[in-house]
Amino acid sequence: MKIMILGSGAREYSIALALKKVNENLKFYFSPGNGATQNLGININLKKPLELAKYAKENEIDLCIVGSENFLAEGIVDIFKQHNLSIFGPSKAAAMLETSKSFMKNFLQKYNIKTAKFLNTNNLEKAKEFILNLTPPIVVKADGLCAGKGVIIAQTHNQAVEAASKMLSGESFGDAGKFIVVEEFLDGFELSIFAVCDGDDFVLLPAAQDHKKLLDQDKGPNTGGMGAYAPSSLANETLLEKIKKDIIIPTLSGMKKEGSEFSGVLFIGIMVVNQEPYVLEFNVRFGDPECEVLMPLIENPLELILAATQKRLKNIKINIKRAYAVGVVCASENYPYKSSEKTEISIKNIPENTHISYAGVSLDNGKLMADGGRVLVCVGVGKDIKEAQKKAYELCENVQFKGKQFRKDIAYQVAP
Repeated sequence: MKIMILGSGAREYSIALALKKVNENLKFYFSPGNGATQNLGININLKKPLELAKYAKENEIDLCIVGSENFLAEGIVDIFKQHNLSIFGPSKAAAMLETSKSFMKNFLQKYNIKTAKFLNTNNLEKAKEFILNLTPPIVVKADGLCAGKGVIIAQTHNQAVEAASKMLSGESFGDAGKFIVVEEFLDGFELSIFAVCDGDDFVLLPAAQDHKKLLDQDKGPNTGGMGAYAPSSLANETLLEKIKKDIIIPTLSGMKKEGSEFSGVLFIGIMVVNQEPYVLEFNVRFGDPECEVLMPLIENPLELILAATQKRLKNIKINIKRAYAVGVVCASENYPYKSSEKTEISIKNIPENTHISYAGVSLDNGKLMADGGRVLVCVGVGKDIKEAQKKAYELCENVQFKGKQFRKDIAYQVAP
C-alpha cells in the first residue's frame, strides 16, 4: 500500500513511524518531508495541491494523510476528491474551524457550545472598547493561521490595546492579523482533545496535554509546543462525557447543517474551568507535539484512518495500549526568537521503549543536521506516567547538538 503524508515536521514523521510498526510493507511518500523522513520513505518536493494530486494519480497512491494545516487551507482535500483520490482530512470549508478564528467563534456561539466571551473585529476602536470592559489578563488572537503563535495573553489593558493595534495594522502577523478575536481570559487547566471523525461518527483518542511555554514552570514566550504527554489523568470520565455531548456531537451536527460535513481529525483545545469544558480553539489536524505521544498508544492507526476516509467509524473498535507516552521537544539555541546555525546531531544510544520523531532536520553529506526551530521530539513510553517521563528524559540526554534546549518538566501537572 502506498501512502502520501503531507508536511515536514515531527507530526508527519510520527504518523509514518506508527503505521510502519503495524505494517512493514507500507510505502511512504512525504511532501516535502525532512532530512529524516527519507529513512522511512521518499521525499517529493511538490507544494501545489494540483501537482500533488497529479503525482498521486500517476504513482497510484492509495491514501493521502494531511499533516499540515496549510495544505488544508488551500483546499487539497477537495482537489484530491475531485480526482477520486483517497485522502484523510477536512474540506476547505470545514477547515475554516481552524483557518478562521472568527468563523470558529461565531460557530460556537450559534450552536451554544461553551467558549470565552469574545469580540470579532477589524476595528481598533471597537476592540479597545471591548478590552476596557474586560478584567486582565486579556486574550488577543489573529484570525488567520500563524503556526501556533498568533495568540497574545496581555496582562494589562494597555498591552491588549497595543497587541490589537499591531495585529490590525499588519505589523505583527501580516494579513493573518488584520481581523482579530478579543477574548476574556479563562482560568483553569488546558487539555488537547482529539476526535477522529467521518462526518457522522467519531472515535475519541486519549486526552493529551501540551506545554506551550518555552521555559519550565510555564514561563517565557508561547511556542509551537515544547512537549506533551498522554493520556492525561486530568480528563476523568465525567469530563470526557461532557466534551462528547456538549462539544463534539453538536460540532459535527452543526457542520452538517452548515453544509460542511467534517471528516478528519477534530483537535479541540479545551480549558477546564470548575470541571466545565470550554473551547479555546479548534484545529483540524493532529496537533504537534501531541501527535508524537498519541501515535505510539494507538495499536491500529491505519485501520482507524481508513475507516474515517470510508465513512465506517461506527463499525470500528480502536485499540489503545495500556501505557503512557511523554514527548520532550529538543529545540535549537535561539528558538523561538530567531534562526540558529545548522549543527550536527549525534545520538549515543536509543534506550528501550523510546524513539525520536524528527522535525527541523536535514542531511548534509550523510550527516544529520539540526536546521533550527523545533529539531526533534524524544518520546518515552511506560506503564505509568512517571516511567514514560523518565524514559523520555533518558533519551534526551543521549541526543546532542550545539545549543540544544528543552524543558525539564514535561508532564509536571501529573508527574511532579
